[in-house]
Amino acid sequence: MNVTNSYIRNALQKCYSAQEAANLSRIICCEMLGQSTIDYYLGKDIILSPKETQELESILIRLCNFEPIQYVQGFAYFLGRTFLVAPGVLIPRPETDELVEIILKEISANARILDIGTGSGCIAVSLSKELPKAQVTAWDISEEALAISRRNNEMLQASVNFVLCDVLTCQPTLQERYDVIVSNPPYVMEAEKLEMERNVLDWEPSLALFVPDTDPLRFYRCIAELGLVMLESCGKLYFEINRAFGKATVAMLLELGYSSAHIQKDISGNDRFVIAKR
Repeated sequence: MNVTNSYIRNALQKCYSAQEAANLSRIICCEMLGQSTIDYYLGKDIILSPKETQELESILIRLCNFEPIQYVQGFAYFLGRTFLVAPGVLIPRPETDELVEIILKEISANARILDIGTGSGCIAVSLSKELPKAQVTAWDISEEALAISRRNNEMLQASVNFVLCDVLTCQPTLQERYDVIVSNPPYVMEAEKLEMERNVLDWEPSLALFVPDTDPLRFYRCIAELGLVMLESCGKLYFEINRAFGKATVAMLLELGYSSAHIQKDISGNDRFVIAKR
């Protein structure tokens, strides 16, 4: 019997469902304590050193404080690669994987790409790795986020150019021209906080999550206006969106003068992406 596994599950079930506790226990045993997956599922126990026992207790304390497991581990997976993460950046979501896959199917190999609000750099670095001839630039308002994204860029041997920039106040020049602008900007309304899990609300950066209830399209509108100046003719804009505002986002883009804009659903059938053409 895996006594350590049972101990971990019992400790975590004070804060998590039985299924969540089981999933976290597997990650702790196999990815953090070094047990093989086969031994884990065979129910073999782990013999921990005093130092490992202390580390396990620290992990459990952090998880019972609802810190996301990705922050505890210090990394998250995105499109088959490992990205460093910390509380200064959002944890990459599976939906954003889908966004990058959509882009890769539609753009040229040598495109000039701008990722606005790069966070961990998962979008920009992934595009740079998959399209080595592309010129990829990434903006963020947070020095902390840029420090992490630059480390990911170096670690994964990508070639992204990172720039400290506040998209709400920047003044684009005609010299900055792109074929593609992509963004997964803040889109959670303040009113939605009551529905959010503590591991998101208490730990992930509010700067990257929330927009005022009175102006949920603030970032989309600003980025779309920049796109009118910075995108080449027939250049494309890719947004990850709040599923409640897909139609409003499309309408806003068409009103601004984009030649086309449409909603694309994610794998779960939710309105999740808006794609527009200059």
